[in-house]
This record gives sequence, structure tokens and C-alpha cells, in this order.
Amino acid sequence: MIARLARVALIVAALFTAWWFTRSAKEAPVEAGGHQHGGAAVADSAAPVHLSLRDQERIGVTFAPVLRGALHRDVRIVGQLSYDETRIRTVSPRFEGFVEQLFVDYTGSPVHEGEALLSIYSPMVVTTAEELLLARRLGGDLAGSTPDAQANATRLVTSARERLVRWQVPESEIRKLEETGTVPHTVTLRAPANGVIIEKSVLAGQRVMEGDALYRIADLSVVWLEGDVFEQDLAVVRVGQPVSAEFQALPGESRAGRISYVAPTLSPETRTARVRVALPNPGLTLKPGMFATIRLTAPIARSVLSVPRSAVLATGERSLVFLKRPDGRFTPTDVVLGAQTEDRLEILRGLVEGDTVVASATFLVDAESNLGTLLGGMGNMPGMDMTAPAAPGASAAPASKAKPTVPAADTGDMAGMDMSAPAAPAAPAPHKE
Repeated sequence: MIARLARVALIVAALFTAWWFTRSAKEAPVEAGGHQHGGAAVADSAAPVHLSLRDQERIGVTFAPVLRGALHRDVRIVGQLSYDETRIRTVSPRFEGFVEQLFVDYTGSPVHEGEALLSIYSPMVVTTAEELLLARRLGGDLAGSTPDAQANATRLVTSARERLVRWQVPESEIRKLEETGTVPHTVTLRAPANGVIIEKSVLAGQRVMEGDALYRIADLSVVWLEGDVFEQDLAVVRVGQPVSAEFQALPGESRAGRISYVAPTLSPETRTARVRVALPNPGLTLKPGMFATIRLTAPIARSVLSVPRSAVLATGERSLVFLKRPDGRFTPTDVVLGAQTEDRLEILRGLVEGDTVVASATFLVDAESNLGTLLGGMGNMPGMDMTAPAAPGASAAPASKAKPTVPAADTGDMAGMDMSAPAAPAAPAPHKE
């Protein structure tokens, strides 16, 4: 008995080994003498297979219809909030001087348009203010003189006043200077717009030069959400496309926006292109530096046949599905694929609308199909009977033509295989003297 079981185990191992290597082996060239080495690929040996309902439930077979409709690709982009560059202002003096006092002295401070930021003592501004007052007095003294003298006095007033304007001395301070006749000791620089101080590069008592960037003010009422799109998704991304943004800091909350910019170039290192979404920011809830996920859905095909991705089995050289027939058989069918989404594949040829295909456990069905073909091809091996079992009610074959069978070990409920043990041999007849 042990010897028979060992023989069965060797046969099963040989069958499995042969099936495994014929799955991936390609057809070898025919050598001299007509000998051919290697076997055909699995796609060439796949055959229709029949599985009982019990077998289908055991391996998890499910079905899906071939549908006609639009295909949409869902694109997800990891993004990060940043400042709107068009809403950033820099505060720089146009004259040389010394900082007398800071009214806004820390980064992050909110400011309003016209709010005082700092005061600067500038000898050149003070000198020009004094020239303006002298020119005005001179013009008053020359009121009854010749027209040329009056014109020269007017030009001096205008020149001094224009220099103060070019140095961005506020108009209100110039009028106050002209009305009071008192030269101010310092000049006050004010915020050019509403926003938040995002950079401060000045201290009290510091000497500042013309053009130094003392403050940078960002208006956060609108922020930018920027991310990188992979090269394969660029075809479905365009300016004006609606998107939704989800933030880790705001769970359960989504913001809607539109793509305002797609970079005209691709990064050679990451193979991505930069995209930007402008988002309104009421209440300043969105803060630059936050991470977000940008989601968009784009149509890639309007009316095509498609099946679930899990229904298609790619063998390397071809793609196939298992088509469910009315008689319960599963027939391997070649298909030609088109557009792809995350969960569906377009079918260009091979199926028609309304067909039903195996949607899950496709690999196991394919293994059963190829194993059945392999076992059927070994039916002529000496000592093996791999023919299909007779239908119920059919008469048994004559004993003289029956082939010897090989005892089988317990292999479970594998569909398509009958490995039951043979009947016990009859007891010997009693010896007669």
C-alpha cells in the first residue's frame, strides 16, 4: 500500500511540474531531425472548463457583465499650500536712514493697509523738506517781482516736492509740512496692503539703505495649492478643470477649486509637471505649508465596452478573459485592450455588450483550464487512464478493453480530477484437494 501511495505522489508531482513549466515556456524552434523542445505557452493550451457550483464557491468565482459606457480616470495629486505670489508686497525705503522705532516688530503680525510699520530718520529727507519750505518762502517774497523770478521760485518748490513724493513720503505728511512749516524729524513707512507679515528684516536703530527689503506682507485671502502630476496623467489635466482638495488638518472637509496653471515643462528627474489651484481662504483657515490631496475626475472615453480589471488575465503575449457560456462552461477568449482606469479596462475586440465574464479568481480558473488540458494530453501514458468520467447511466466499457488505472491519494475536491482509490482485490478462492 505504501509503495502504491508513493507511486501516486510521484505521478502527481510530475504532473504539477509539467503544468508549471508549460505555463511560461514558449514554443521552441524545431531542431534538425524534427525534434521540438519546450512547450506552448499557457494561452495556447487553455481550454474550456466546467466547474460545479460548489467548486465556484470554494475558489471564490464571481461574474461581471460586459458594459458599454463612459470611462473616467481618477487622478490624485499630493499638494502643499503656499502664498499667492501675486498678493505679496515688499516694504523698502527709497532713501538712506536710521530706524527710530518699530511699530510692527514680529513676523506673523496681521497688518492693514495704511498702518504704520516703522519710522526712519533720514538726513536727505530732512534736507529736502527744508528746501521745500525755503522755496515756498522765496516764492512768497517774490510775489511782486518779475515773472522769471516767480517762475524760478515755483520750480524750486515743485522740484523739492517731487523728490519727497519719489521717496514715498506720504502725501499727508507733505501737506502737513507745507501747512505747519515744521520739518518732521522722521518719516513713517506704512503698510501698502492688508495681510500678514511673513518676513521681517529690520531692527530698531538699524541703518537701512535704499532698496533694502524691510518687510514682506502676504495677503492670505487667497492661497495657492500646488502639486506634481505624473507624466501619464498629464493628458487629462487642463487649465480650468474643477478639482476638490482634502486637508489632513481639516478632516471631513473638502474645498472646491479649479486648476489655474499647468507647467509648460516637465521635470526630468521626477517626470512630473507642476499644477496650481487657487483657493479662497475665508477666515484664514488654510495656512501655507499644509499638505493636501487634490482629486479630479476626467473622462477618457465616452461610449466603449469595458470589464473589471480583475477579469483580464495577461499572459505576456496576449490578454484573455473567461467567458461564461449558457451551458455553464467557461471559455478562454482573447481580447484586445484599449484605455485603462483604476478599476476597468476598455475592450476593443473579443467581446460584445451583454456577455458575462469571470470577474474574480480568474487565475485559478485559468490554472484549472490548463491543468485539464495537460492531464488530457497524458491520457496515453502507460498505466494511466485520464479520460473524462462516463455520464450517469452509461454502460461500462468491456473489461477486455479497459485500461489499468493508477490508485490515487486523497487530493481533496479538485475539480476535474478523479483520484479515488481502486476497489479492494477479491479474496482468493478456497483450495480444493
